Amino acid sequence: MSDPNPADPLGPLASELLALPPSLGPVRLVAVDGHAGSGKTTFAGRLAAALGGAPVVHLDDLATHAEFFGWVGRLREWVLDPLERGEPARFEAYDWVAQRFRGAREIPPAPVVLLEGVGAGRRAVRPALAALVWMELPAAEARERGLRRDGPELTAFWEHWSAAEAAHFAADPSRPFAQLRVDGRTGRPGH
Repeated sequence: MSDPNPADPLGPLASELLALPPSLGPVRLVAVDGHAGSGKTTFAGRLAAALGGAPVVHLDDLATHAEFFGWVGRLREWVLDPLERGEPARFEAYDWVAQRFRGAREIPPAPVVLLEGVGAGRRAVRPALAALVWMELPAAEARERGLRRDGPELTAFWEHWSAAEAAHFAADPSRPFAQLRVDGRTGRPGH
């Protein structure tokens, strides 16, 4: 990971995040949360680049068809515990086509590690976070965007997912705890 690029529009945010105290061993864990289709992955990629190549943990790699939100134990064991010890996190990512874990991932204990995905700012994860970013986009608009991205063949999956996501956020909302909100339409940080 190199120094933030001051010319990057997210450079000031990158500098702010690097100035935070570590929250997980030597790591500043920063969550990017929001509805599916709200722009989390794109924003996390841009922020990782602004941070000079920060590693990104995608919660899609830890969730499964059977457990959309049942990944907390895997996150703790495979990612958070090793990073807290200052060790690389090594795990097998879930393959959504094969419907099994395969595909090795390694996340180094970098100064900033991004945790991206729906529920990244949930109650069980917040104690490990240095900051929580919420992608501000209404659920219905995010869902439409996701359906356009994924195509009509995944409409049934989106129906099931949307119900699970709504139940998750009703029981364990992230948005009220976000220190920063990002416009999901423009990708620009707000308040």
